[in-house]
Formats: sequence, C-alpha cells, structure tokens
Amino acid sequence: PFQGAFMSKFAMAGVAALALAVSAQDADAFCGFYVEGSGAKLAADATQVTLMRQGTRTVLAMQNDYKGPLNDFAMVVPVPVVLKEKDVKTLDKSVLARIEMLGSPRLVEYWEQNPCPTPRKERYYDGDLAADKAMPMAAPTSASYEKQTVKIEAKFTVGEYNILILSATEAAGLEKWLNQNGYKIPAGAEPLLRPYVEAGSKFFVAKVDPKKVQMVDGVASLSPLRFHYDSEEFSLPIRLGMANSTGKQDLIVNIISDSRYEVANYKNVVIPTNFDVKDSVRSRFAEFYAALFDKTLEANPRSVITEYAWDAQPYSMCDPCPPEVPTDADAMTLGGDVIGGKIAQGTYTLTRLHARYGKADMNDDLRFRAAKPIQGGRENWSAKGLEYGATPSSTNNFQGRYAIRHWWTGPIACKNPQRGVWGGPPDGGY
Repeated sequence: PFQGAFMSKFAMAGVAALALAVSAQDADAFCGFYVEGSGAKLAADATQVTLMRQGTRTVLAMQNDYKGPLNDFAMVVPVPVVLKEKDVKTLDKSVLARIEMLGSPRLVEYWEQNPCPTPRKERYYDGDLAADKAMPMAAPTSASYEKQTVKIEAKFTVGEYNILILSATEAAGLEKWLNQNGYKIPAGAEPLLRPYVEAGSKFFVAKVDPKKVQMVDGVASLSPLRFHYDSEEFSLPIRLGMANSTGKQDLIVNIISDSRYEVANYKNVVIPTNFDVKDSVRSRFAEFYAALFDKTLEANPRSVITEYAWDAQPYSMCDPCPPEVPTDADAMTLGGDVIGGKIAQGTYTLTRLHARYGKADMNDDLRFRAAKPIQGGRENWSAKGLEYGATPSSTNNFQGRYAIRHWWTGPIACKNPQRGVWGGPPDGGY
C-alpha cells in the first residue's frame, strides 16, 4: 500500500536488462556495459514515490498498480492544504519507470583490455580533476454527527479517479465518514488519522470509476497520480500506510531537486557499492541485491538507505546509463511545469532513498533535509581507483553498482603489459 494511503496492493514497474554499445577504444574512460537493474525482484513488494522539491513547493507523483476489486480501491493521503482540480493530474507510467530505472542499483560488465595495446594518440581529461579528488462520483451521504466533523473542501474528477479533498475536526468522525461513504479502509484507522487531524491536515481521497479502467492480466491499469502544494515542511506521510501492514513494507522515494536529500529524523546509511561479483549473479542480481540490502539494514536498524545521488546534467547523466533515461520533457511532466528553473530544463539532483519498516519501526513520517554532495560507486581510475563507499565531493556522483569482470586470458607478448584496463568485449560486440 502507498505509504500514507489506504490501498490493497501497490507495486512499481520492473526494470528491463539491456546492454549499451560503447567503443573499446574508450577503455580508460569506460564506465561499463549496463546489464541489469535491481528493480525486478522488488517490483511486487515496493512502493515507489517521486517527489520534486523547489523552495516551498512539493510535487508528489505515485504509481498505483492495484490488484483486487475496483470497488475496494480507496486512497487517503494527508496533505497540508486544500488541493484544487488544477493541482492534480494523471501521468503516463513510462515517466516514473525511467526515473526508477535511472536510480536503481545496477549490474555492469567489463572486459580487461589487451595488456599490450597498439599505440594510440593521447586523450586529455577535460573535467575538473581537483573536484574529482575532493570530497462522476455520487454525492456522498453522511450522518448528522459526521457532518459536524467532516467537510468536503473540494470535489472533482481527474482521469479515472473521483477525488475529494476533506477536512476533519475528529479522527473518529473521519474514520466513520469514510466507512459510511464506501471507502474500504482498514479497521482501527482512527489512531493513525488522529495526528494528521490534530495538525490541521487535509485529506486527498481517491476512488476509481470502474468504467474508465482497463484490466491487464487481472490487474487494474491505473494512471499514476501527480499533485502539488506549497508547504514549509518537506515530508512524506507514511503512518497511514501501516494500518493495513501485516509485516514489513518497502518504500522507495525518488527526490528530484537542486541538491541531495536525506531524512532528518532517522538514521541515514549509504548502500555498500562497487563489489565485483561472480558471473552467476547475472541471472540473480535482484536476489543478490536484496540480500545486500537486508544485511545493511540488519546492521543499521530503523535507518533509511541512500541508493543513488547523482547530479543529472548533460555531461554526467549516469555511469553507465540504463536502456532509457529521463528526458527534459519528463522533468516537466514530473513537476517542472509548476516549479520552473533549472529543474524544468532537466538539470537536477536525483536522490533515491529506500526504507523498509513494520508497524513498530517508524513512529513518525519521513522528514527530509538537504545534504552535502557525495560520490561513490564509479570506476574512477582518474582519482583513487574504485570507490567502495561514499565520500564527500563537490558534486553528487553516488550509486549502487556491482560488476562482472572478465580478465584477459589471451597472449601477453609485450615487455611492460598494462593490466587492469577495462572496456568492452575484445571482439567489439556484446
């Protein structure tokens, strides 16, 4: 279920594997063939939310892959202000899939190049080496009691969703009103609603019109929802999502902004990165990564793990790039149209945070703060070699990245062989 929403099932799209062709002549700047992303195994178990933040404005986008009777679909999200119809829109699923693909931990593949290469012209590093080394809804009915505690602030339809914006003076009254008006929310929701009611939050409530929804293999093909609001606080409500949790929940938060972000009220940890792995991991990468994530969380309970923090600009979009990357148009779709600035032009930092928790693990929403840049998880031979963790930097270049390496097995006929130069396959193909 969406963290901060009531829902039966929720999943994100998986990541397809594809290699990118790179010339073997670029060996000493080679960033590896992209083999696989880690999303496939997590797809059925993780909630994905994308946030865009600039100043006091937040744009929230979420994917709803719902399994179950459409009449049972109900989503309730606390928001700080009354949303208007113009503040809410539906998106194409592919936009969120590209963000997920970009930030997902990745498996790459290298081949050691001929230790006795033919001479070639020198190429010059044109970056900043010093910087690299630096760190139609029916009108709802309600009993007279609930009329006193619940108010419909706005009502409109967007795509296949019938949406209400509610305010409430009592959590118990809100819970009763939702149940009486056909919203299938879990029993015992009142204690989870109470902090938001007391804080003066409004409630974004969505149901779907079954006549507007297509079913694909028994799953409702629902459009992602996007809405925006202004608030001094930058946070994500997760406590309501615990109401229908029977175990642990995975939450992946992608933050698009002008800096890296971390949580302010829980421990922050970066995922260990730059491991060399056996070739057998190729067909079990999601399983490998899930085990690594489990071990990291076991050593750091109740923490939120940074899996990606990268300054997305034309010269440093990814290392290596997955099959599809976000475009400038995607940045506009995800919120650039209401935020503007460089973010609208595709220049931003993407931070991917991953949390796993049960009812007893988190007693507060996720509250975010800007954080200093970090680097790690690159084949950075121009600086200090492989980066196994995260170190301070002047720019954000951190990722979870794991490599299959093929060492040179051919003849070595020169006097001074150059070992450890990595690139594409010897035949130039893949």
